[in-house]
Amino acid sequence: MVAVTQEEHPLRMTEAEYLNLESQSEIRHEYLNGEVFAMAGASWEHNRISMSTSSSLYVQLQGKSCLVNPSDQRIKVTATGLFTYPDISVVCGDPKFAGNIFDTIVNPIVIIEILSKSTEAYDRGEKFQHYREIETLQDYILISQTKPHIEGYTKQKNSKWLFSDAVGLDAIFDIASIDCKLALADVYVHVTFPKKDSKQEPDSEHETS
Repeated sequence: MVAVTQEEHPLRMTEAEYLNLESQSEIRHEYLNGEVFAMAGASWEHNRISMSTSSSLYVQLQGKSCLVNPSDQRIKVTATGLFTYPDISVVCGDPKFAGNIFDTIVNPIVIIEILSKSTEAYDRGEKFQHYREIETLQDYILISQTKPHIEGYTKQKNSKWLFSDAVGLDAIFDIASIDCKLALADVYVHVTFPKKDSKQEPDSEHETS
């Protein structure tokens, strides 16, 4: 995700006030527990990865009942009250909205975040805790900006999340819930990596709660 500005004294407002702010604001904000946080712009690499990934999924989902959404699509985690903008999301079947807020969906099946130094800890930790409360979510995917590496967590029948990853430009990452594959060579087209972060590791998978 793009950086969320953790201001020393974040704005405080009601949910209705936040939604009114978003309808008029030129920048996006996250909202949780009455606090509003501005979201900063994305890097060149972030935008390249986002566009390539979205394009790949768009092509693969043609003729299916699933639609890929860009980062302007707001999502509400109903159970925790978080309003946020994932980098990419996928909805299958009819979109369900947050009450009468028809630009805020509550039923994504896939959420993808593109990691950055300023957001990685949040995306891996607290934000994933929120996302796990979405009943429809089946796959949560993290894409590195600094090396060819995609990580994913897939929800199992016992409500645990199975971790898997794909490393290297020759690798392919499977998204089982929507029957799609991400070729890392396509995801990272036109992306240049720092040399110190180019070391490749073997694919792996294990289960987590």
